Amino acid sequence: MPGAIHAEGLVKTFGDVRALDGVDLDVPEGTVLGLLGPNGAGKTTTVRVLTTLLRPDSGRAEVAGLDVLRQPNEVRRSIGLSGQFAAVDEYLTGRENLQMVGRLYQMPGREAKKRADELLERFNLADAADRTAKTYSGGMRRRLDLAAALVVSPPVMFMDEPTTGLDPRNRQALWDVIQELVAGGTTLLLTTQYLEEADRLADDIAVVDHGKVIARGTSDELKHRTGGERIEVVVHERDRIEDARRILVPQGKGEVSLDQHTRRLTVPVSGGAKLLAEVIRDLDASGIEIDDIGLRRPTLDDVFISLTGHAAVVNDAGTDPEGDGGGDSRTATAARGTDPKNPEVTQ
Repeated sequence: MPGAIHAEGLVKTFGDVRALDGVDLDVPEGTVLGLLGPNGAGKTTTVRVLTTLLRPDSGRAEVAGLDVLRQPNEVRRSIGLSGQFAAVDEYLTGRENLQMVGRLYQMPGREAKKRADELLERFNLADAADRTAKTYSGGMRRRLDLAAALVVSPPVMFMDEPTTGLDPRNRQALWDVIQELVAGGTTLLLTTQYLEEADRLADDIAVVDHGKVIARGTSDELKHRTGGERIEVVVHERDRIEDARRILVPQGKGEVSLDQHTRRLTVPVSGGAKLLAEVIRDLDASGIEIDDIGLRRPTLDDVFISLTGHAAVVNDAGTDPEGDGGGDSRTATAARGTDPKNPEVTQ
């Protein structure tokens, strides 16, 4: 399949900080690429370059077959973007915000109103449709912003940490919306700090750290690189630790590690819940009392520790000094002027 998003050697610096250090990406049409990494890794800077809100120092990129440097206006007409923070007019109602976006995209008034009503229902905002956005909670503003990104149905969507500030119910609703979009042929680049989110939504994942793509693969492939599943056992009596270790050794796919302080034994395994049940039976048959036992899957920190040697530390200022969530392509689309946040980007 042709790439709906393609980038080669993107470099962007802010003073002494190298926010992007040769980023390469390729996203086939109708798929989801999860850009996974901690805050400050360069995810938002990548999105801003691909959505024409930042000009790279070097490298090239195409979105929907359009060059982001030579054809910025055409790119903006072909994309949707939801940044990290809600970009809504707090003095307009929810309905007015959505209708305004539709009109900026040159939708007829009646069509813009109909689309606004559909999205208000879809994002559980219908009851608050005629309240001004400044009376909305943070989660409601987030949902309104996401609805605004979907007023039109662009072939390529960028969502920069879209579930920030959402409760579990609304996060699940958004995941359902994203899956519907992709099923309809939309290509999506999704940035996230959460492996669970990438696991649920992404066909492929690019792990970013310090402005570089350091690994790429499916969620299962990345988890496998961190050792896959593991069984963790907390033994109640310290003098039974070695007995428990002898039970775990033949079941594991690697060395059994021990944290003496917590009496926790950890061993990489394959076999899932069935193997866990066998270990529980063996421990019980040997009379080994345990305080805790579980089958664990890698977390985001596990992935990052394995790939980089450090945890996924939250540090917005580390690599993206601007840290504004990627801007908003909806206003950029309508402005047809110079981006006020980034004077270097002309339209």
